[in-house]
Amino acid sequence: MAEQREHQRAGRGGEVARRAGRIGLGAVLAFAGTSHLTFAREEFRAQVPPWVPLDQDAVVLGSGVVEIALGAALALAPRRYRPAVGWTAAAFFVAVFPGNVSQYLTHTDAFGLDTDAKRLARLPFQAGLVAWSLWSTGAWRAWRRARRAR
Repeated sequence: MAEQREHQRAGRGGEVARRAGRIGLGAVLAFAGTSHLTFAREEFRAQVPPWVPLDQDAVVLGSGVVEIALGAALALAPRRYRPAVGWTAAAFFVAVFPGNVSQYLTHTDAFGLDTDAKRLARLPFQAGLVAWSLWSTGAWRAWRRARRAR
């Protein structure tokens, strides 16, 4: 009985951490999206790969709107939708990764990334954002549970 209560307390602590992580990631995305539309618009244009066949400004504005929407969804989605939001956010982080790689390959300065070493060092952080979105929304846990239930 005492063991079960301790397990429940630990689970609640994990849920509090997930909620904080989810809301924190939502705030980061909402801020980033807002900055796409306002003060950092030119900086974000530097991350649009030259091979993208769309207007750079349209890509920046569109991705900013998507980031704001994802940020709001992370913070506000009801529990049953959170795993889907987590997978969507993870997919977004994967989708924009070529822009980070392009910034490195084209030696483009933006956001204080003014050397190839800094641009290269930034690349692994995208995996952290993917993991953060899957963990904080319970998406990874839901996927594992669904696989075990088969």
